[in-house]
Amino acid sequence: MTADLPGALAGSQIFGPKFSIGAFLLFCRIGGCLMLAPGFSNSQIPMQIRLFVALAVTLSLTPLLIDKIPSAALGDDPILTFRLIAVELLVGSMIGILARIFFLALETLASGAAQMLGFVNPFGMQIDPSEPMAPLATLISLAAVTLLFVADLHWELLRGLAASYDVVPVGADFNARSALRQVADALGESFRLCLRIASPYVIYALIVNVALALVNRLTPQIQIFFVATPFVVAGGLALLYFTLKPAIEAFLLGFGGWLAAG
Repeated sequence: MTADLPGALAGSQIFGPKFSIGAFLLFCRIGGCLMLAPGFSNSQIPMQIRLFVALAVTLSLTPLLIDKIPSAALGDDPILTFRLIAVELLVGSMIGILARIFFLALETLASGAAQMLGFVNPFGMQIDPSEPMAPLATLISLAAVTLLFVADLHWELLRGLAASYDVVPVGADFNARSALRQVADALGESFRLCLRIASPYVIYALIVNVALALVNRLTPQIQIFFVATPFVVAGGLALLYFTLKPAIEAFLLGFGGWLAAG
């Protein structure tokens, strides 16, 4: 019975205050990332469920990442502890923002595509009432978020989050210049990807508007823009039928490639 006493003492030291501080530092980065990451940060998910998901992910990754926290970060200095908490929150939030930028770009250009195709009826039923977007843009963004989990890309996000401790270890300073550069690169790559996806709708809108302008000049007696609205919408529906699936697949491939490279 006395032989088990050292093991019990060791177990009590493992789950002591320093272990709790280390787990909380991990929670700061992981929770900050999931607070802004696409899919996990949806406002339609109750806050308690999002908190429990962040706690579950943290507890799952703690045995793998607890050794990456230096012993100097687990000291008794409260000022150093608060500084580490602030830096970890900034690093985790930055990772979540970088992933969120791609979906913000998709929502922006999807709203533009809805405008070009004539699907901006304000009386359309919204899938997500909290998002002031056109129904088509809401449908595209919801499909992209759903396929994010179906294609297991959320595991790539968590893998990158775990690998971030090798790039930005606990105790390092937050490099604002590098973070701003990464945000700029993500903005450029995401809008380039989404503009390539939305290019058929841009071309369709240009052709239709030029054709309607020519017809209106030839027959000014007819209010051609009111007469042609059903035909524009029908053509937009046909174009959407053939291009929606490849567009979302191209977006997921581009986003997955960025996750794998980052």
